Amino acid sequence: MSPRVGLDPRVRRSGPGPATHGHISKQGSVRARHALVEACWTAVRQPGPLHAFYARVRARRGHSVAVVAAARKLACLFWCLLTREQDYAYAQPSLTRKKLRRLEITAGHQRNTPQAAGIWHANDAVRRAERELARQAETAYARTVCDYHATQANKTGASATPGRASQGRQSGKQRGKASVPDPAP
Repeated sequence: MSPRVGLDPRVRRSGPGPATHGHISKQGSVRARHALVEACWTAVRQPGPLHAFYARVRARRGHSVAVVAAARKLACLFWCLLTREQDYAYAQPSLTRKKLRRLEITAGHQRNTPQAAGIWHANDAVRRAERELARQAETAYARTVCDYHATQANKTGASATPGRASQGRQSGKQRGKASVPDPAP
């Protein structure tokens, strides 16, 4: 079970009508929510799938909603990575090594060691290659979303499943009743 962070949208539903989605629920840790949104500010400025997601939502809903939506996606990503004990597929290893080394120095380790010699002056070609891989992942995400929307446009009716929903409007008496086949004469 995942801990609550409060980045999920409130859903109001009464009766058979469609659900309405409102502001975020804010049911959970204020500090965790704040930290996720702050981390999201940095994450959406880097190339990668999260940036493509942010740009897609921002085009439809605006900047503030897009940041919160990306923060929610970041929280889901953290949860999946931690529970599955996996590394992030689109991470930049040279940047991660540099940040970890900075934490080690802050914790009191020696500054000049043979193992840490190449961390500060990482090969520029490696950094460029890592950023290019992140850009390719961003492009792949955008292409996947575009392909998904193209396949959804070909489907008819109120939902993707064929049946009563795609047969048009029903009168008030027919609505809400199960369709029963006529008995054979």
